Amino acid sequence: MMISTRGRYALRVIIDLAENGNGGYIPMKSVAERQDISLKYLERILPVLVKNGFIEGVQGKSGGYKLKKHPSECVVGDILRLTEGDLAPVACLECNAKTCEFTADCRTKPVWKKLNNVINECLDSFTIADLMKKD
Repeated sequence: MMISTRGRYALRVIIDLAENGNGGYIPMKSVAERQDISLKYLERILPVLVKNGFIEGVQGKSGGYKLKKHPSECVVGDILRLTEGDLAPVACLECNAKTCEFTADCRTKPVWKKLNNVINECLDSFTIADLMKKD
């Protein structure tokens, strides 16, 4: 499993909105410049975050985007599952995966199940609020 730029950029956008929003709307152009992300690419990520209630947007002169949830309610695992899809390390553990013909005798499945649990538990243990803290 490898997290794509789509997932990584979604996290960066949400962190940026949390750190710079002060309750107001931020033009996405400003976020794109601060994060050095193409505005066109962000325009493909934002609808997913809006549709799933993480951010809200307003059109017009004083428009932009802002967080809809508190940073402590924005779980990293949830955001990555929205932008990346299933985070399973192997196809047979993905949601709605068709049953593998070797499932009954698969000797490697316990490894993949444990890895899947570790990945999801780790990502679900972090929130945007955690990522905003500077060590």
